[in-house]
Amino acid sequence: MLDFAILGMGAVSVPLYQTLTPEQMGYILRDSGARAFFLSTKQQFKKLVDAGEVPALEHVCVLDDGQFDNALNFSEPMKGAPALESPDEGFDSLLTQVKPEELATIVYTSGTTGDPKGVMLTHQNLADNLKHSTDGLYIDEKDSSISFLPLSHCLARHLDYAIYGNGGQIAYLPKFDDLVGATKAVKPTIFLAVPRVFEKVRQGTESKPQGFRKKIFNWALGVGKSNRATVAKGEEPGSPLWKLANKLVYSKLREALGGNVRLFVSGGAPLGMDSANWFLDMNVRIFEGYGLTETSPVLSRNTFDSYRLGTVGEVIPNIEIRTAADGEIEVKGTSVFAGYWRREEATKAEFTEDGWFKTGDIGKLEDNFLSITDRKKELLKTSGGKYIAPQPIEGKLKADGLISNAALIGDNRKYASVLISPNIPALEKWAGQNGVAAGDHAAMVKDPKVQKLYEEIVKKVNSGLEHHETIKKVTVVSEEWNVDSGELTPSMKLKRRVILEKYKDEIAGMYHE
Repeated sequence: MLDFAILGMGAVSVPLYQTLTPEQMGYILRDSGARAFFLSTKQQFKKLVDAGEVPALEHVCVLDDGQFDNALNFSEPMKGAPALESPDEGFDSLLTQVKPEELATIVYTSGTTGDPKGVMLTHQNLADNLKHSTDGLYIDEKDSSISFLPLSHCLARHLDYAIYGNGGQIAYLPKFDDLVGATKAVKPTIFLAVPRVFEKVRQGTESKPQGFRKKIFNWALGVGKSNRATVAKGEEPGSPLWKLANKLVYSKLREALGGNVRLFVSGGAPLGMDSANWFLDMNVRIFEGYGLTETSPVLSRNTFDSYRLGTVGEVIPNIEIRTAADGEIEVKGTSVFAGYWRREEATKAEFTEDGWFKTGDIGKLEDNFLSITDRKKELLKTSGGKYIAPQPIEGKLKADGLISNAALIGDNRKYASVLISPNIPALEKWAGQNGVAAGDHAAMVKDPKVQKLYEEIVKKVNSGLEHHETIKKVTVVSEEWNVDSGELTPSMKLKRRVILEKYKDEIAGMYHE
C-alpha cells in the first residue's frame, strides 16, 4: 500500500531488506537522503535507533502498535481512511502529474562485494518491463499467487505489479516455513520462486517415500524421464504407464503445492538442468526467466507460447541483447536503469562506450532464446590457466537431498575443491539410520561414515565433468548456510567473499601439501 502511494504521488520509494543490520540500514538511509521512513516492528525501530544520525530524515512511522520516541504510529494517519469512500482529488492530481521519465524507486543491491549501490529505476523502466515480460503468460483476474520473497527484491515486487495490474490476488506469507500450509489454503495458480525454493521442494519430495513406496517413486521418475520431451512441449503424454505414474506420484507433488498451479516461474538465479529435468519428469514445467535489478528486472522469460528447455527464454521485445568477445551479455532498451544513485563513475563503468549495459553474466543467444552459463566475475581460473564455471557444478551437487548448499573453490589453485553445507535434518536422519551420533553437528560431519557419504556424492558429480573441473577435495561444514548467518543474500545467492573469509582455515587445509 505504501509503495503504491509513494509511486502514485510522484515521490521515490526505497525498499529495504528486513534482514539489514543497523549499520547497513543507516548507510542506505543516509546515502539515499530519505526524508520519511516507514518500518514495521519494534525490532526494526531499534535498528534505526542503533543506526545513528540520519540528517535528512523528517518523519518516522512504525506500523506496529506501541509508543516510539520521535515516531508516529501508523494507526494515526490511518484513522480517517475508512471515510475516504470517493476518490481523493488531491492524490488523483498528483497521479496525473507523474511522468514516465521521472525516478520511481531506488533499489539497493545486496552489497556482497562492498557498500550497496542504489539502482535508479524510472516509471517507464518499470511499466515497459511489466508490459512486455508478462506477454504470453495470460495472467488475469482468476489468478492468485503466494508472495514469500522479500518485497525489497525486484522479482517479488514485479510479481505484485503483474498480478495486481491484471486483476489477480496475492496472499502474503511472512514465514517461508509455512509455505506448505499456505499453498493448501490459498491453492495458488501462479508459483514464483528462486531456484533454492524449488530445490527444497525437490529434496522434501524425494526424502518422504521409503521402502516399497520409494520403489514406486523411482519407477515413476523413470516413466517421467521417458516422456520428458512431451511434457516440455506443454502436452500430456498418452501412455497408460504415464497416466498411472501421474495418478500415483506426480499428482501428489502438485497437491502439495495447492493442486491448482498452472504457471511455475523461477528467477533470481540459475535453476540448473538437473532440477529443471527432475520437475519435468514429475509433470511440472518450470518457466525460467532472467534479469537483474538494473533491468527492472526481466530481460527474458519462457512462456506458454515460447518455451525452450535449458534457456532463460526469449528476450522481451523492448530489449536488445548482444554478447561481447568474452561472452558477456550486454543489453540496451527501455527497461535498463537510469544509473546508480550518486555514483557517476560506478555507472560509467557498467556501460560500454556505445551505451550498452554490461550484465556481468556469460551466455549465448540463439533464435532470440537466451542461455546463461555463468557469472563473469565468479568464473574460477585454476593456476594451470583453465576456467571453471562454478554454478552448474554447485547446482548438480545441490540436487542431492543431503546437500543444502555448496561453494566451489579453485581460483588461482591447482585444482577444484568444495565446501558443502549439509541439509542438517536430512543428515541427522541418515546418521540415525547408520549408527552415527547426531547431537553434535561438528562431530557428526567429521565422522568417517559421513565423510565417505559426501565423497561418494561428489564422485558421482565428478563423473560428468571435464578433467580440469573435477573436485579433488571435499570439506563438509557443520552449519546450514542462510541469510541470517550471512552466507546467503536475501535472494539466496552465495556470498562468496563471506564464505571464503569464514572458512579460510578449512580451505587452506584442502590445499595443504
